[in-house]
Amino acid sequence: MARRSRSDFDDDSNPRSGLLGTAFKWMFVLAIWGGIVLSGVLLWYGKDLIALTKKSNFERKRSVVVLANDGQTVLATYGETSGNRVRVQDLPPHVGNAVMAIEDRRFHYHFGVDPIGLLRAAVTNFTSGRVVQGGSTITQQLAKNLFLKPERTFKRKIQEAILAVWLETKYTKEEILTAYLNRVYFGSGAYGIDAAARVYFDKPATQLTLEESAMLAGLLKAPARLSPDNNPDAALNRMNMVLDAMEDAGFLETKKEEKQASGRPVPPRKPINLHDSNMGSRYFTDWVLDRANDLIGVSGADLVIVTTLDSKLQRATSDAAKSSIEQFFKVDTAKQPQVAVVAMDRDGAIRAMLGGRNYRDSQFNRATQAMRQPGSAFKAFVYLAALEKGVQPGDPILDAPINIGGYTPTNHDGQYHGEVPMTSAFALSLNTATVNLASHVGIGAVVDVAQRAGIVSDLMPTPSLALGASEVTALEMTTAYNTIANYGVPTVPYGIVSIRDGNDDILYRHEAVEEAPVLDASACRKLLAMMQEVVTRGTGGRAYPGFMVAGKTGTSSDYRDTWFMGISPVITAAVWVGYDNNQRMNKQYGGNAPADIFRQVAAAAQQGRPITALTNEDPYAVGLGTAISNNLGGVFNRLFGADGQPVDGATAQPLPAAQQPNMFVPSERRMRPIIDGPFND
Repeated sequence: MARRSRSDFDDDSNPRSGLLGTAFKWMFVLAIWGGIVLSGVLLWYGKDLIALTKKSNFERKRSVVVLANDGQTVLATYGETSGNRVRVQDLPPHVGNAVMAIEDRRFHYHFGVDPIGLLRAAVTNFTSGRVVQGGSTITQQLAKNLFLKPERTFKRKIQEAILAVWLETKYTKEEILTAYLNRVYFGSGAYGIDAAARVYFDKPATQLTLEESAMLAGLLKAPARLSPDNNPDAALNRMNMVLDAMEDAGFLETKKEEKQASGRPVPPRKPINLHDSNMGSRYFTDWVLDRANDLIGVSGADLVIVTTLDSKLQRATSDAAKSSIEQFFKVDTAKQPQVAVVAMDRDGAIRAMLGGRNYRDSQFNRATQAMRQPGSAFKAFVYLAALEKGVQPGDPILDAPINIGGYTPTNHDGQYHGEVPMTSAFALSLNTATVNLASHVGIGAVVDVAQRAGIVSDLMPTPSLALGASEVTALEMTTAYNTIANYGVPTVPYGIVSIRDGNDDILYRHEAVEEAPVLDASACRKLLAMMQEVVTRGTGGRAYPGFMVAGKTGTSSDYRDTWFMGISPVITAAVWVGYDNNQRMNKQYGGNAPADIFRQVAAAAQQGRPITALTNEDPYAVGLGTAISNNLGGVFNRLFGADGQPVDGATAQPLPAAQQPNMFVPSERRMRPIIDGPFND
């Protein structure tokens, strides 16, 4: 048999050779058609891109930045806020690294679209059975923010990829990252890294720490859900995730290597100091924003509002409320009552405002919106009406059972003391003596005085008004007491110093208006002297801050509302504690938590400011022609005894020790504070 040559097998009849040839041929054909289809897709979806690149779709809404009285501290932001434009080269390296680690760690190696990242995301999503990871690069996200609408369509994804590649050919990586950091949304109305740094941490982006940078980078996934303002725990967890990603990407000295090298546990990461949005200032800024709309109308321009709020005093007020509520209400946080505080300067400027315990839980402002019974805190207007009619602080008023048309008020402890100096009745908050006094001066006169002072709510002209049965707000009570502190000159409460637009043009500036007196100045001075006795020897002992202040406690029926109204040398303040649903509090009084809160607020407000006298009036001065004009000592002895001990008002005999109310103090201690709260009204 003839031997075949090798060439005999090298023909087209070889099956393997035929298959390879066919495969290459079809691959070539498919490549050509794929290119044609891809070109068509790119042309079809890219036909609008030239126009898109000429007009950015990144349009901002109106933003409002509310600042404290120093003109720098950010209290709140509304709308969309942009900070200063910054270059990535001018930021600490960990700022850009944090963003790249969690958003696009191959940023410096791809051409705008990252095929490896897309493949990794596809595998992860397939194995998870749901979309848990995206493959968009920082450049793609910038393209979307700059030029496209936030819609989830195939067309938008294609256009996004085309624009990303175009951006990469036109700009450097540093320019792209800079543009991204200055435009991306970080939540709470903050657009751009500098705005976010100021909103969350009260500092420019150039001063961000590693942990702060990681937290901000973590917000990009879900700005609203992960915002420290809304969910601080989730924000901190996300921050740690970013730090881990930075370690894995090689942007940090890894903790793993540190552990392996030392063989010891690594200390926890440096704690982060979040900008506390729960300091209570949001209640104030909401109120201010309403006032701004009243002053300049609803403007579409960006606004910067400088307010009267003292951020340090606001912080002290928030801390005081928290500590006092915890002290006097040892129950679960959810069961603790609400609190409202208004602190006002003599000119009406609001220096601190607290509308509740937690703004996140409730945005209802109890300082300006809640209508509550002031209880005995309203008695100041009864005694002021009497002083305006010529009654003197030391003149006697009758503390005895009374019946006015079926209205029969009683004292808290059920005891009566006969004739007592008006100052003593006020300091010890005797109910029947006050109602008796109101009946003599006339309820109409009491209503008139309260309204002239600044009460604007409707007041019922009934005997129960003397004990605070009509509802008022904390803000109007502060305003009315501030009129007394100003010796009868009224003030209009205000919270806005100035408003300017985005071009720094002044739209509004507060100007003081000189008001004519509405109350008798001499009567106000005498009432202030009586109010000082409330703190030094009466129901408000816990309000004593170490210097002379004036005040009045208030407790409504069944312990549903507790108040302290206080006047220091620099501020007038109202403090209210109670439940929104009118739930009664167990044996709580205005001399407890409210007085304790005022003490701390007054002390904080006084720091660095001179202590001046509120009044030089004698709180026990008597009028000529009164029944006891020459026998004040006798009246005092009838009430307190010759040695300062309490006596029975009817028999003038010393009370048994078991019956002696601790509201009374020996005469030699009259001007010393009684911190334990000697009497509860």
